[in-house]
Amino acid sequence: MNWKMSRVVTTIADVLVAPIAIFGIYLILHGHLTPGGGFQGGAVVASSTALLIIAHGAFGEHKKDLSSLESTGLTLFILLALFGLGYTMFYNYLAGTGTLFGAEVPSGINPGYINTGGTVTLMNIAVGMEVIAALSLILWMMAKRSGSMDLETSRSEVEE
Repeated sequence: MNWKMSRVVTTIADVLVAPIAIFGIYLILHGHLTPGGGFQGGAVVASSTALLIIAHGAFGEHKKDLSSLESTGLTLFILLALFGLGYTMFYNYLAGTGTLFGAEVPSGINPGYINTGGTVTLMNIAVGMEVIAALSLILWMMAKRSGSMDLETSRSEVEE
């Protein structure tokens, strides 16, 4: 079944994709401060992929790119977990060091500094990368396999 969405649907989808992706990245980066984190933010960013697939169809070849992004996120997560093995696995060895992602947590109410999370922030980024790639790949493969999301062929190709 060939289909083509209206201009209104594609325009609204194009306008909404960036704010949805930015909100998902916000959830990933602020996961140690607010409700959210790598999985939740990754699922939100992957929903922008679903919106693009619905509006424009499942065209292109993205399997290799998404698989490599998924592998990178998973490898980064495992390496961050193993670096703390001198103490315990998943030890937050960056917290309080004064470096990037290791700033001192101020006393009292935390004003929401991103760099106070230590390795938790980095692990959220790694999990977010993995979830974005995995869910986007699942959505893209399901749309490709079903055949219902193929772009409409032009009339000249059908007539020949």
